[in-house]
Amino acid sequence: MSDKQWDVGLLTEATRQLVPMAAHTRVEVVEAERGRVVLRMPLEGNGNHIGTMYAGALFALCEFPGGTLFSTTFDASRYYPIVKGVEISFRKFAGTDITVEASMSEKEAIRIAAAAADYGKADFDLVMELKDTDGNVVAISTNRYQIRSHGV
Repeated sequence: MSDKQWDVGLLTEATRQLVPMAAHTRVEVVEAERGRVVLRMPLEGNGNHIGTMYAGALFALCEFPGGTLFSTTFDASRYYPIVKGVEISFRKFAGTDITVEASMSEKEAIRIAAAAADYGKADFDLVMELKDTDGNVVAISTNRYQIRSHGV
């Protein structure tokens, strides 16, 4: 959507400070620009009893990008994000570090911001694929978010 690149180290630290679970799982922002973010979670420390990534860690990873994408796309001095719902479908075992990409078009970002300006809040959905280091889709999520005016 734009050429502006965000400092992924600062976004990672902000995410971990605002959401302590992100620090616990060691999620990191690896790419960020207006309308697009990529996050990664290491397998190490997020495993389960069979040596793959714990389902709860995958769920957390698919939810984190909503706030990070919000930070790069909307005016945090006017709005804040909330999650309204998440549906996740596990496709295969996650035996490596996992990445997730969240994105929206400039047109969609403008629509959401305009609706929030008019009504004090606006809903939007993100569909994301969680992928292993070989590019295999291990899970797909549909997330429902809302941005709200600080006055709502």
